[in-house]
Amino acid sequence: MAITSTEAAAAAGTVRPYQQYVYAYPHKTAYRPLARERASLRALWADEPKDALSLYFHIPFCEVRCGFCNLFTRIGAPDGLTTAYLDAMQRQAAAVREALGEEARYANAAFGGGTPTFLEAAELERLCDLAERGLGADLATIPLSVEASPATATADRLAVLAARGTTRLSLGVQSFVDSEARTAVRPQRRADVEAALARIRDTGIPVLNIDLIYGIDGQTEQSWTRSLDAALAWRPEELYLYPLYVRPLTGLGRHRGSAPGGDAEWDEQRLRLYRHGRDHLLARGYEQVSMRMFRRAGTPSTGGEDYACQTDGMVGLGCGSRSYTSTLHYSFDYAVDMHRIRGIIDDYTARPADDFRHADFGWEMDADESRRRHLLQSLLQAEGLPVADYRTRFGTAPGDDFAAELDRFRERGWLDDGAGAELLRLSPEGLAHSDALGPELFSAAVRERMAAYEPK
Repeated sequence: MAITSTEAAAAAGTVRPYQQYVYAYPHKTAYRPLARERASLRALWADEPKDALSLYFHIPFCEVRCGFCNLFTRIGAPDGLTTAYLDAMQRQAAAVREALGEEARYANAAFGGGTPTFLEAAELERLCDLAERGLGADLATIPLSVEASPATATADRLAVLAARGTTRLSLGVQSFVDSEARTAVRPQRRADVEAALARIRDTGIPVLNIDLIYGIDGQTEQSWTRSLDAALAWRPEELYLYPLYVRPLTGLGRHRGSAPGGDAEWDEQRLRLYRHGRDHLLARGYEQVSMRMFRRAGTPSTGGEDYACQTDGMVGLGCGSRSYTSTLHYSFDYAVDMHRIRGIIDDYTARPADDFRHADFGWEMDADESRRRHLLQSLLQAEGLPVADYRTRFGTAPGDDFAAELDRFRERGWLDDGAGAELLRLSPEGLAHSDALGPELFSAAVRERMAAYEPK
């Protein structure tokens, strides 16, 4: 598909297209310590709806740390650490269940990280038991999404996940081209990736997602196409296409310090590869769900979408998890530096049961922040935001609350003017600029907190 004049104009403009991936609002870098007396879990959840909660378990271990990764995770685990971590999760689960009460019911669940399949098969059984016996989630009857890496997607681990009701398995491949994987500091061989995919398909887990990355130094449309076609050969129900970021305190950030070829040249490369990947998948029967997510036509939703971690009524367990009530988002301390992460994990595993009965770090959600979050989580999806839904929840229209921002997006060609007055939807170019559009909706208070955060 040729680049349109609107696309060319936007690409040549002053707005940098790759600013920040908004996978949750606000980001943890805006969180600050909470006064214990104001953050009792029992009080926080007392008046919240609890009939359709989302459950998230965070496992902060990986066999390697990829060069682009800034997730809360550590490499490996000394003897006994995964057992101590699961012990701490069990203490946390007891405190959370006590706060929620026996009436809590779950609509979906996810195991993320890190790499949940870093845990051995018996440990994965225990993790599932924590969800079911510890919190009362029936994994056999709700969507369960699990993240994995090729090296840890072993037959025994996958058998446990399939038997316990996993409906979606997300495999982080990033590139099927071995040289590109090495450049991204992700040591793997295509042959091992293909073997892992074969094992996953053998389990019969209904939905396979494959993660790929574009913007790797030296990547071309031809090599990008090879990765896309290698993934498509497995007919994955979902594909995520992620732009590469070089962030502080990551492997690439420490060793390279800046974007390959300069910011403007790199932005141009990533936009070109994004459009190529998007058009390649659309031409092969995939539907675009968001800037990053593509779903094969006819595949049912399984709760693994971008916005799942944005939903009110989210219960997170593990030291890298978030929890969301309607008035407070909360978590544990956050870091990117490996030494600091190890310290936070050690503190978590040493916690007595009583220390899990309150939230540590968080952000209080007022009416304005709730409006921003609702607009963000809806507008960044390809289907857009029904204005009536927003009006029903808040009593106003998005145009009343965010007139300046929406006018600016419209002037840039980021909104679909053909969607009608009752639907706010991004144009194809708006979706391409999701990582620039999202941050423009951050509040001044969130921006100030994030700017004051010192990376650690």
